[in-house]
Amino acid sequence: MTQDNNAFKPYPSGVSYAPTMSLIMGRKRAKMLHDIRQFFATRQVLEVQTPLLSQAGNTDTFLQSVSAQVTYQDKPITYYLHTSPEFAMKRVLADWQVAIYQICPVFRDNEIGSRHNIEFTMLEWYQPYYSLTELANELGALLEVLYGYPLVTNHYRYIDAFMDFVGIHPLTASIDALQAVAVDKGLTGFDFGIEEGFNGDKEDSRQSWLDLLFSHAVEPNLGHDLPTLITDYPPATAALAKTALDKDGNLVAKRFELYIDGIEIANAYDELADGNALRERFEQDNVLRCRHKLPVMPIDWHLLTACDNLPPCSGIAVGIDRLLMVIAGVKSLQEVITFPSGLA
Repeated sequence: MTQDNNAFKPYPSGVSYAPTMSLIMGRKRAKMLHDIRQFFATRQVLEVQTPLLSQAGNTDTFLQSVSAQVTYQDKPITYYLHTSPEFAMKRVLADWQVAIYQICPVFRDNEIGSRHNIEFTMLEWYQPYYSLTELANELGALLEVLYGYPLVTNHYRYIDAFMDFVGIHPLTASIDALQAVAVDKGLTGFDFGIEEGFNGDKEDSRQSWLDLLFSHAVEPNLGHDLPTLITDYPPATAALAKTALDKDGNLVAKRFELYIDGIEIANAYDELADGNALRERFEQDNVLRCRHKLPVMPIDWHLLTACDNLPPCSGIAVGIDRLLMVIAGVKSLQEVITFPSGLA
């Protein structure tokens, strides 16, 4: 008789099956999702569902896609779990030409912490013919529904916030000056992988220092008294947004981010609908990825083709888990999701 070595094998010690989110929080989360859907239903914004898997990946140097090996038509192929539903939603928008939204899981590799998880939930919506100001107003209306009382939103230019909390002008300061301020604040490029940029693209290095200083010296101070919209970002952060001259003649990205209690909650763009310009940005992203020893990502040609028919629009992505965190007054994503990546 053959002995089954797996029979009656004890479970590993210390294993817990319980979710990290309580039942009370689970009900709050369910109500939030219900209220969001009701909000958009009253505004005739159509809920859509697009695939989580795509043959294209996100080329952004600072967003790492989760790859998945699948078999398609009997051949192995690499797909990518989307970092946001943006590309597929824009393809839908280009054809349907109506306001749309989606609530879905998204995936970003190597993101773990009290405010990060490899898998998280995103709300994303697009409004044809909306300006960024109109989109900001709609975001404010949604926040009032979710908070349950009227809110005032503070508007703060990136340049002004940077000068207030860092002390130098982010668009005119030299790379050496940015580095010196970072070192003075105890932040070194080596610790954050910036040093290699000095041997490559200067603008890449410059933006890396700006990102480091903004995330460590500016962000923690934002949105404690009022929800705060940071506007007029450096042009290197435009990604899929248009650029324009601000009131002082500086070239800036037409985008805003929402901060509450020092936490980034949402990111909005006046969407760039120029396939050739986007292709150049994606190709430049892959050049930077090579420089940072990151894998080159396949470009979404479907999106570039859709740009020819994309209406003028503004779009926004909102982190549902983080938003529930700040509304509920808790300190960790583990309290607002069932199973964090390390326990899934």
